[in-house]
Amino acid sequence: MEVCANSLTSALAAQEGGAVRVEFCDNLPEGGTTPSYAQIKLAKELLHILVYPIIRPRGGDFLYSDLEFRLMKEDVKICKSLNCDGVVIGILKADGSIDKERCAELIALARPMKVTFHRAFDMCNDLEKALEELIELGCERVLTSGAAASALLGAEKLKGLITQAAGRISIMPGAGVKTENIAEIIRITGAKEFHASAKHAVKSDMKFRNPGLSMGTSVDEFSYDLTDAATVKKLIELANSNK
Repeated sequence: MEVCANSLTSALAAQEGGAVRVEFCDNLPEGGTTPSYAQIKLAKELLHILVYPIIRPRGGDFLYSDLEFRLMKEDVKICKSLNCDGVVIGILKADGSIDKERCAELIALARPMKVTFHRAFDMCNDLEKALEELIELGCERVLTSGAAASALLGAEKLKGLITQAAGRISIMPGAGVKTENIAEIIRITGAKEFHASAKHAVKSDMKFRNPGLSMGTSVDEFSYDLTDAATVKKLIELANSNK
């Protein structure tokens, strides 16, 4: 079980719940962006499980400018200097194909760290071709929902990708993986590893709240999400009972 941890607090909860790895990110409502230097540094100091920060300079699409790509390379260097176990990347071309040249550059820069390709894969114009390219590039795994809104909805496609991969790369279902559906996803796909945020809403302790303004786009700015250790543990128990 890999947990998408949106903060150091969530990463620690993931570890407590029994996760083997965290995809470490910030700004989860935008799909995850690169966490701060301090968060990554403390994660490596406080966690004994694997830490894979996402290398993503912004939300939105996966077509990056030269400046954004330069930022991504610097973040890979930072993760390497902090002895991270791996990084999570994803760069596409405008036509929806894998940007093999830029991805290859990041993978080479990351070594000896491992590399996961994130759900930019689900935005590709040809999943089967993209999978072969990621294998050729040397990615360790690909996080995917099977190009569907959730891993459950994309389960049949995930099954096909796992068959195609034939052990050459790990296919890790993610997106909407919950205690209510993980057994069904396993039954259909036969996948061996999973990705979930296992998050729950935490209410703010603020007593005074200014009703006249908002600091961002969140509907409820006096609530935030954190990974729940008990949910992580339950997901792992359910996955192990459905092998």
